[in-house]
Amino acid sequence: MTVRVGVVGTGVMGADHVRTLAGAVAGARVVAVSDADEDRGRAVAAEAGDEVVFHADPVGLIGDAGVDAVVVASPDHTHEALAAACVEAGKPVLCEKPLAATAADCLRIVAHEVAKGRRLVQAGYMRRFDPSYVDMKRALDAGTVGDPVLVHCVHRNARALHFFTPEMPFTSAAVHEFDVVRWLLSSEIVRVTVHGTRSSSRAAARMADPRLLVLETAAGVTVDVEVFVNAQYGYDVRCELVGELGTVSLALPSTTVVRAGGTEGVAVHADFRTRFAEAYRLQLQAWVDAAARGEVCGPSAWDGYAATAVAEACLRAQEDGAPVEVELADKPALYGM
Repeated sequence: MTVRVGVVGTGVMGADHVRTLAGAVAGARVVAVSDADEDRGRAVAAEAGDEVVFHADPVGLIGDAGVDAVVVASPDHTHEALAAACVEAGKPVLCEKPLAATAADCLRIVAHEVAKGRRLVQAGYMRRFDPSYVDMKRALDAGTVGDPVLVHCVHRNARALHFFTPEMPFTSAAVHEFDVVRWLLSSEIVRVTVHGTRSSSRAAARMADPRLLVLETAAGVTVDVEVFVNAQYGYDVRCELVGELGTVSLALPSTTVVRAGGTEGVAVHADFRTRFAEAYRLQLQAWVDAAARGEVCGPSAWDGYAATAVAEACLRAQEDGAPVEVELADKPALYGM
């Protein structure tokens, strides 16, 4: 069957999703879009095809009988209400991260889904579909490097987007590490510590950047995460998993960037869209395939909640200057144990 998809939010991420769904995902057809900026939304709709409908009201798009499944790529603060509306309508939803603005908001989505008795929400943590991360997990699960003892992560952006707040290096950047570490290790993060460094002169006002995070999992694995959202030279994501018998690392990217003045930079990508283009495509393909089967795959609403809970613990740890325990609610049976 062809899954008829509606996309809410046509900014940078949403517009990319529309193009990928329309041109690179089998079994999908974009039939509707919605955006608070009508001119932008209509332009993206026209690019996707003459028959794509524009909805001024995103809830109207969700309720459209001609829409089978919904991608939510609107601003973070809208995610809870829109994901909940999809659950209420019984429609699969791929919701960009974060699942909601706060862990408490995420839990309300979890509760709503549990009340319906079925999974409908997939959280947009696309790194789980990235071939390099998949290879790492395959090597770990096969016992190639033995039991894990350490994980080293780096998350660098060339520069923070204009709307970044002082909290967003944790809630919008490092949150990807929180999710992928939980997935790689199959273990919850139970304690976090935030270490300060000299803040870069390129950091935005009031933003402490970079920061070094230390995470501890329930299984006793220690994870360090460097998050640096104004690194200037490019978008650079690294991960090495150290086991008792060896190590496995992400494959290095091959795209190069050129710095101001013509000096050749190191082998990194300009931004996240090129680095993870294939991961986004594979994520959308898996979501569409699952929707066609009447299922949901990938990171769940619970996963979205857990990653946001870790981000909030990091914010408290930064403020307190001491380790903070990550306190999670009891996990509903709907999401497995």
